[in-house]
Parts: sequence; structure tokens; C-alpha cells
Amino acid sequence: MATRASDANEDLAVMAGAAVLGSLTIPGRPEHVREARSFVAKALGELHPSLDNAVLLTSELVTNAVMHSSSRCQGGSVTILILESPGGLRIEVADEGSDLSAPVVRGDVYASDGHGLFLVQTLSDQWGYLRGDKGTTVWFWLGAS
Repeated sequence: MATRASDANEDLAVMAGAAVLGSLTIPGRPEHVREARSFVAKALGELHPSLDNAVLLTSELVTNAVMHSSSRCQGGSVTILILESPGGLRIEVADEGSDLSAPVVRGDVYASDGHGLFLVQTLSDQWGYLRGDKGTTVWFWLGAS
């Protein structure tokens, strides 16, 4: 699947009728990534069919936000939003953006970074991102089994 910036109207149409399972804002520090994993696991419950992929992909996106965005600066934060509809699950990770980079997938095994988004691209049914003046939101969609 090709990387692309999301269209906000398209995103809203896809999620019409979705339920918000939860939202969590954490400090943009590496030691808080585990809180994001725990939050997703608790919100979905141990029997959710997408649990393992949702936790893994959220961890990758939060780690990217902490490592590559302004969220890592003093007072920065990352917000995780979980939405579920009859068609599947969407998880969004919003950070404080970066003037230096945009989300990039690197499928090269020898690349020093970029493997997190390669996992997101490989394991999710869809993914994308929205960049705005106040930050970047990267999302993924796991369709209902």
C-alpha cells in the first residue's frame, strides 16, 4: 500500500457511527510508551481479535512520535485515540509534529530506522497520516475479521 496523507473528509466518512473506546494523552518520553500499550490492551480487552496487532502497531507509532517529533521536547505529549465500528478498529496517534520529517516507510532491511512504519503498512489493512500546523496524526485501520 502506498503512503499517503489522509483526506479528513474521507476519514470521517469511514468512521461514521464509530464508538470511541478511549483516549489517552501521555508525556512524549520513551519511558511512557508502555503506558500506551497497556491502555490499548485494556481498552480492547484480552479477547479482542485485533488485540496483538493493535498493541504492537500503537507501540510503533507512539515510539515514532517520541523519537521523531516535537513531542519529545520538554512538556511535549502524544495522544492515542481508539475508535471501533462494525467494520473494524482505527487507532490514531497524534504528536506535536516535526519541521524536519514526515512519516516514511523504509522496507530496506538494512535501514537504520523506518521499520515501525513498515510494520504498520504490513500488518494493518490501511494506514495514513494528517499533518497540520499543530502536529501530525498517524492512524491505522484493522478490519473486522
